[in-house]
Amino acid sequence: MTGVVSLRKRFTKFCFYQISVRFDRRMVHEQPKMIFPEPKPLSRTLAGYLIGPAVLATQCVTRHLCMILLPWLAATQSATSQGTAVQYERATNLGSLLRGGVHNESIELTWFGDQDRYAHFQVESRNTAAQTMVVDTSTGEILPAEQCEAYVSEFGSDADPSVGGLKSMQRLQPSVATGGSTEILFENRLKNPVKLFWNNTSGQLTEYATIAAGASHRQHTYAGHVWVLSGEKDRPLGAVRARDSSSRFVLDETTQPPTTNTPRRRNRRDREQSAEGVVSPDGAHRVAIRADNVVLIKVADESEQILTTDGDAQNDYRMPVWWSPDSKHFALFRTQLGDRREVTLVESSPKDQLQPKTSVFGYAKPGDTLDHPRLQVFGIDGVTHHTIDPMVAANPFDVTNVNWHRNGQSVRMVYNQRGHQRLAVLAIDVADGKTRAIVDEVSKTFVDYAGKKFLQFIDDRDEVIWMSERSGWNHLYLIRQSTGEVIRPITSGEYAIREVISIDTDRRTVLAAVGGFYPDQDPYHLHLVRYSLDDDTVVPLTDGDGNHSWQFSPNEQFLVATYSRVDLPPVTELRSMVDGKRITTLATADATEFADAAGSLPRRFVAKARDGKTDIYGMIVFPHDFDPKSDKRYPVLELIYAGPHAAHVPKSFGRFIDLRKTADLGFIVVRIDGMGTSHRSKAFHDVCWKNIADAGFPDRIAWMKAAAKEIPQMDLDRVGIWGGSAGGQNAMRALIDHGDFYKAAFADCGCHDNRMDKIWWNELWMGWPIGPHYEDQSNVTGAHKVTGKLMLSVGELDRNVDPASTMQVVNALIKADKDFELLLIPGAGHGAGSSPYGDRRRLDFFVRHLWNTEPRQ
Repeated sequence: MTGVVSLRKRFTKFCFYQISVRFDRRMVHEQPKMIFPEPKPLSRTLAGYLIGPAVLATQCVTRHLCMILLPWLAATQSATSQGTAVQYERATNLGSLLRGGVHNESIELTWFGDQDRYAHFQVESRNTAAQTMVVDTSTGEILPAEQCEAYVSEFGSDADPSVGGLKSMQRLQPSVATGGSTEILFENRLKNPVKLFWNNTSGQLTEYATIAAGASHRQHTYAGHVWVLSGEKDRPLGAVRARDSSSRFVLDETTQPPTTNTPRRRNRRDREQSAEGVVSPDGAHRVAIRADNVVLIKVADESEQILTTDGDAQNDYRMPVWWSPDSKHFALFRTQLGDRREVTLVESSPKDQLQPKTSVFGYAKPGDTLDHPRLQVFGIDGVTHHTIDPMVAANPFDVTNVNWHRNGQSVRMVYNQRGHQRLAVLAIDVADGKTRAIVDEVSKTFVDYAGKKFLQFIDDRDEVIWMSERSGWNHLYLIRQSTGEVIRPITSGEYAIREVISIDTDRRTVLAAVGGFYPDQDPYHLHLVRYSLDDDTVVPLTDGDGNHSWQFSPNEQFLVATYSRVDLPPVTELRSMVDGKRITTLATADATEFADAAGSLPRRFVAKARDGKTDIYGMIVFPHDFDPKSDKRYPVLELIYAGPHAAHVPKSFGRFIDLRKTADLGFIVVRIDGMGTSHRSKAFHDVCWKNIADAGFPDRIAWMKAAAKEIPQMDLDRVGIWGGSAGGQNAMRALIDHGDFYKAAFADCGCHDNRMDKIWWNELWMGWPIGPHYEDQSNVTGAHKVTGKLMLSVGELDRNVDPASTMQVVNALIKADKDFELLLIPGAGHGAGSSPYGDRRRLDFFVRHLWNTEPRQ
């Protein structure tokens, strides 16, 4: 092989200095410039080959020599050179390279006319500019805007149909890098100036311009970027996401401001009001907390009545206060304080000083003693005082959703028992102070309160809608409040309710997002379905073979449904909200240009799980130069995140830049949802219970073996794995329990010991009390069993997962005399391994150990 490499180098040098060559890139796995950097321009004649001063005979010999040796050179270059500097350059610039190239990816409708009769939207193609179209919802007919009488009547004959209108976002979201260069024309029709901010991919605002009252501003941007218009005190007034084509946004008095997820800060007035007390609905009384005890005050004369004297700093009565609708009673908590664990971080290299800094923050961990809240009910008579029955609510993890029945006769709450095996809706009746259970959900494993909880009271009918997995699948139930009797299951079947979209108590219907509704589709695909509260009427409103998102017309008569898959660009349909029938297809996205630049779209793949029966779903991303007919074999890399709180394999169309840039260095990249993750049956999910270390590995390995039978280019003798957070824990675990299959792992900011991580996530899946299974499944405990190549990364300021968790693994590996790599990034927080430097080190690690070559050469 040394001779081959030497000959290749000599031949490459000859070509570089003597000829300028262009040839079809399909002959090789690299771009031509990757092998033959062009010298200064030379004349290109005779089919593109010219030897500068040589005679024609020499030229012909050289040309034929090139034709013979170039394919051989390309093959040896591709076979031996992976992770080259040029490949890294492509990976670094992949986001820009693959920006755009998808037409009609996102369709937004602007409605006009009576009863949602018309809507206009923009479409485009590879060969034509963006065009505004109008759909008549009564017929499904689509016309160019200038040919639609209703559009001309509404907007005038001089309306510019090439500039589509944007609507303000309902909820403020960060930017995403999805498209090419474009622009937005902002028009400020308010009486005051507004500021224009870019909301970056992290949700941070950067000011770009001020738009005077009545003025306009044209802003260059990229499709997918979010822009925010703000008024006084930077209060958001409107926000839009840029389209692929030029668009316009008009800010006026009718614009609805977006909601944000940022909690409102309590100002001094709020604090003073809290100190003064909370006033009853009728305005006659207010409740205050003084010296940890309850005081009732008559508003008319400010006379006071001290209702409690036994409160102290360790067992206090506290805000908030919930008044009954009739103003006769109020409820609040008395809380016995638990542990106050703190985590200390050391910032080695602060920006504002030489010496290190420390920061301390509260961080409860599994097994800690928690606060014990006990709901109390008081009467304005100064005598009534009821406490929740300690036998019914003995050991809360938390108590939430406190609210009064509209008749004022009972106060209700959701009680989540420590260990997460019981979730109950409890009520205290004010007449006798007794505590009763309206709903009492019990599981032998866990009740997924974090991801599968829904509750809505319908007091005028003595009903409550409740979400439960009691049937083995996540469904909705209608329950009698007064007795706890199940009136009827609202939904049923071997599929899962993923989210309640809305409830119409007048029409007695529920609108829900459903996974697995169609047995012949991927069970993770979301569909929109309407159910009756009173009978078995089920109306599916979508049916396309893909993952759905949707928008509603203003009067909610029509549905704009968009579906896609990782291998299918978006299709946008107009459908009826009455019966779900498709009225027309508004647009079908064209991703030809993107697919050409990327090499291919991802492949979906399904294989059987460890039990030989259950389907396991995943996706495969190939290198951009992958040839399915070639016998070249590639290492396989799995990006893992087996967190039980969700499913993690993408289901909608996307660019998947991080996966692609890894693949383009010479890897076949896979993502898989194994058993123990969510959104399937209860049995599928329960695999994770007290069994986080499992991470679905038996299913993942079976899936990859099945895939390799269909894709022989997958080299299962060279399998690597990487992940962050829970995925970091999973990645290292692969080398502990499955080192015979996985040969290299990159573990970023892992929660390597579930006793070291946040309390709610770990106790939910691993249970409480803390048993020996916690230690048995710790990566610290198993560090001595690591085989293969391991790299750990962590940010020293990680506030999500205690960075000490990674360092405890480091300590165990050293004690076991194991070789490994450690990347500790100063000043970085959670996800440090995904920083540009951490990402490059990860890629280097896998090129080095799975291709056995030095990267970036």
